[in-house]
Amino acid sequence: MEQEAAETLVQAASSDGSNPKGPDESEAVTRARKLLFRRMLVGIRDGRFFLGNFHCIDKQGNIILQDAVEYRSTRRSSPSPMEQRFLGLILIPSSCRVSCHVGCSVEEQLSLLSF
Repeated sequence: MEQEAAETLVQAASSDGSNPKGPDESEAVTRARKLLFRRMLVGIRDGRFFLGNFHCIDKQGNIILQDAVEYRSTRRSSPSPMEQRFLGLILIPSSCRVSCHVGCSVEEQLSLLSF
């Protein structure tokens, strides 16, 4: 459910309206503000995951995380240990992203989906 909320936010933020202050833009801004500073887990195509605080998203769907930690598998075998390293502030391009999860309660997840 949190993935749906994050993907809805990404779709709303990347919608290109002719009027920058139209209803689509205000909805995207409202959704983004609800996610500010929440823990977000973002998976990318090469199998790595980034866990950090959601800082912002742009019209192209690129996500910036604060205090991010990278998690990656040390071996190609299935049950391999995960290696982690602190990265700080990072930008995750929308073209690399495959999953996006927001850490919040069920009630908050439902409020993010229903707008």
